[in-house]
Amino acid sequence: MEKIYNVGIIGFGFIGKVHAYGYENLKYYYPDSPFRAKVFGICTSREETAKNSKKLYGIEFITTDYRKIIENPKIDIIDISSPNNYHYEQLLYAIKKNKHIYCEKPVVSNIEEAEKLEKKLKNFNRIHQVTFHNRFIPATIKTKELIESGFIGKPTIFRIAYYHSGSVEKEKPITWRFEKGAGVLLDLGSHIIDLIYWFLGEFDEVIGNETILYPERPTKNGKFVKIEVEDHIIINVKMKNGCVGIIEASKIATGTIDELKYEIYGTKGAIRFNSENLNYLEVFSLSEGEGFKKIFTGGNYKESCFPGIKFTAGWTRAHIHSIYNFIKGIYENKQVSPSLYDGIYNMKVIDKIKKSVKEKTFVTV
Repeated sequence: MEKIYNVGIIGFGFIGKVHAYGYENLKYYYPDSPFRAKVFGICTSREETAKNSKKLYGIEFITTDYRKIIENPKIDIIDISSPNNYHYEQLLYAIKKNKHIYCEKPVVSNIEEAEKLEKKLKNFNRIHQVTFHNRFIPATIKTKELIESGFIGKPTIFRIAYYHSGSVEKEKPITWRFEKGAGVLLDLGSHIIDLIYWFLGEFDEVIGNETILYPERPTKNGKFVKIEVEDHIIINVKMKNGCVGIIEASKIATGTIDELKYEIYGTKGAIRFNSENLNYLEVFSLSEGEGFKKIFTGGNYKESCFPGIKFTAGWTRAHIHSIYNFIKGIYENKQVSPSLYDGIYNMKVIDKIKKSVKEKTFVTV
């Protein structure tokens, strides 16, 4: 008999709905798996949003109090998709109530919360995962395999960037992402810091340089407020394996939409990727010496046959596979990666980057 896990989602804005889509569609993408997931409950900040979601999506349990969704005995999994400044208290309560946890990145807002969370996890025996969904794109999975197989030899240099343009317009009303405890380093930078960590291992030294495009921006009410978080950051890094590189995250890259790209070079070859050409990797082998060639990665997920490996993969597909990885871990009672510990390490690196910006010098991670 297949196992059905009931999910409670805290925060049902854009990303909460993306997660809900992933849970509900596991049955199509992984029809042979012995488990399923059902979005049983949601928690939103506005009662009207909760009621509309119940009517539109058939959600059984709705609330505006995150404690009630965590306490619900029918809910097995707590999905934290709220703004990151709420994550810490919600994580602690989910740990206290012994629920499986799927949490959006960044796991918390600052290093103090990260260190306290790490202590709380020591006696926690449920499965947990952070939504670093870019690990679950077929092209990034292939990149990881190529690096580990020795295809590029010893990694030497890299560059990785994540570009948006949503903060270019000065008059655009701000959201919570402009508040203290947010910023592009946490929002976009956390993703690519995790990817490089996954590809190349731990960080050694970092130094960052950040930009705030406009010192003041308007709220929804038209009042201008001071901006204290960065719109753009560029980070020079040295990894513990000796590889050096540049990490760049921006919300003011005019003309871009959602562009994640990287180049990784080694003593025997190189790999290039751009998310705007999501289904391909560019690879170069020194032994072949015929320039870069494109590899089609498509929807090549070994555990799934839907719609098929010859079809292209889209942005939501990585989220679906990330969720599958998490639920599979629960079913097999095996801790998965990227875990909350990976999210905590991510926050430690980010903290050192912030320190380096203030001190204007390299900081050891």
